[in-house]
Amino acid sequence: MIQRFFSSLYLSSRFFIAVGILSTFFLGSYFFSVTFVLVKTIFNLIILLFAIDILMLFKTSHAIDAKRIASDKLSNGDDNAFTIELFNRYPFTVMVRIYDELPPQFQLRDNYFQRNAPAKSTIFINYSLRPLKRGVYNFGALNVFAHTFIGLAVRRYRLDNDRNMPVYPSFIQMRKYEFLAIHNRLQMAGIKKIRRLGNNQEFEQIKEYVQGDDYRTINWKATARKGMFMVNQYQDERSQNVYCIIDKGRMMKMPFEKLSLLDYSINAALALSNIAIRKSDKAGIVTFNENKIQVLKAEGRNSQMMRIADLLYQQKTRYLESNYEALYVQMRHLISHRSLCLLFTNFESYSSMQRNLKSLIGISKHHTLVVVFFENTEIEKLLKEPAHTSEDIYIQTIAEKFAYEKKQIVLELQLHGIHSILTAPQHLTVNTVNKYLELKSRCVI
Repeated sequence: MIQRFFSSLYLSSRFFIAVGILSTFFLGSYFFSVTFVLVKTIFNLIILLFAIDILMLFKTSHAIDAKRIASDKLSNGDDNAFTIELFNRYPFTVMVRIYDELPPQFQLRDNYFQRNAPAKSTIFINYSLRPLKRGVYNFGALNVFAHTFIGLAVRRYRLDNDRNMPVYPSFIQMRKYEFLAIHNRLQMAGIKKIRRLGNNQEFEQIKEYVQGDDYRTINWKATARKGMFMVNQYQDERSQNVYCIIDKGRMMKMPFEKLSLLDYSINAALALSNIAIRKSDKAGIVTFNENKIQVLKAEGRNSQMMRIADLLYQQKTRYLESNYEALYVQMRHLISHRSLCLLFTNFESYSSMQRNLKSLIGISKHHTLVVVFFENTEIEKLLKEPAHTSEDIYIQTIAEKFAYEKKQIVLELQLHGIHSILTAPQHLTVNTVNKYLELKSRCVI
């Protein structure tokens, strides 16, 4: 009991200030003895206030209770909402300082909140955290330091809120695009409205003609039977396979705004797969590195999204070159139906693309292939800066060479009938979804 008391009792900065001032007065009373009585009175008063402060803080057991409220899993690369709910059972207002023991991945060492907690009331503290790596994050205890209006003593409450939270690919981003897709408001996220070329391939029903219908779809046999104009109605061709292929090689380890290119690709793949399933297509995932290829067959069931999220959660990069030849062989063996394949990779030079071009051409012969790779945003910034010295000119010349090679890659892929997306990481999801809708509207898939 005594040990617990001393382990939870802390002295405040106000206490040390009072002791420092009192010590100065005691020293002064050595030279001015008339002030000694006054100093002794102040000393006794401080001791009395300190005793009253301790009594007020420790008279009520378990006077403070707090818990951390959050979802079961966190969304990678997004601001995740947290709430601390604190209940004060003291019959008076206390000032509290709350230290949340956050996982080391956040590298936050000054994360505390200071509030006034009214008597017998509950307060809520809202904050957000942005994880930048997938995996399990361990949240520790909530440490609450409470003191009264006297403020000489502080009582510490260590409330056990130890909890492990997995950080999954960005399901917040996925839900945002899903919501906009359901309400046909994808333009708000930068998704282009694509004009549909020609008729859809799948017949849905015959309906009565209304103004605005394409007269070329008039069904003359049904019109003769009904005695009124009837038209054929078509719908999007459904159940097409959409595969997101993710390169886990060393080039995908490159960071942008503290998030790796692999994580940008995983977040985009999750959002695109969800939209594809919402569009009645089938979504699947392929991941590969130098020696291992994982394939999740394309399906259109709602449970498929959970399997996709679980698979993407486990992916990690390696500092080795990915094996594109093995990817081509495995895709020929495992994916028999023609599919839309979006390959998320990163070619930093024209030569790196050339090494793997034969495999890309092989895949494109059997599937509609879209190669998605990244602009080097640091190089783009460098090109916009003015050059003042010969060294600056030399650096910008090299930067222009790398930027030109990126454009060369796009042209080379087009030459072989391979679609491509060259994008900045922050625009990856929007540009990928736009490409999917464009190819779907053109009946390319």
